[in-house]
Amino acid sequence: MNLAKKYALQYNPIDSVEAIFATKSYELERRNLNEIVIEVQGKWNNMLLFFTWEENMRCLHLSCLMDIKSEIEDRSKIFELMALVNEELWIGHFSYWTEENMPVFKHSIIIDDTDKDVFESKIAQIIEIAVKECERMYPIFNVVLTKGMAPQQALYPMMMETAGQA
Repeated sequence: MNLAKKYALQYNPIDSVEAIFATKSYELERRNLNEIVIEVQGKWNNMLLFFTWEENMRCLHLSCLMDIKSEIEDRSKIFELMALVNEELWIGHFSYWTEENMPVFKHSIIIDDTDKDVFESKIAQIIEIAVKECERMYPIFNVVLTKGMAPQQALYPMMMETAGQA
């Protein structure tokens, strides 16, 4: 048996995700061997983190759902906002879950035969980035999705550079 097959049989990254959150007393639900959902308290509201492990592709997928229900009919504003916001991201991207009318941050990571400790450090960084980006973008998504504000107008304060200190 080659090393990659042996590693795949022994290691499920969902176990690492569960271990990261179990120590912090988050509410989590292990739906099955390859899927877990964690509720995280954010600055603006709770977010749901969904992790799915696709063993054949050796890929771990993260979705961070922001609880903002869209109240607008014109979805072109939503997709314009997604395009503008995604231009600013280095890792992951925002998408729109049309079934639930909510924005979601997504990122996938290919798991190679690296050390489990290295992976846990990487996934902790990705979780931190996902939550941080959702919190940073929440007010912008909120005014566009619930008030119908133009995406460019909603993004304007974020694009301004600050000078000096307050």
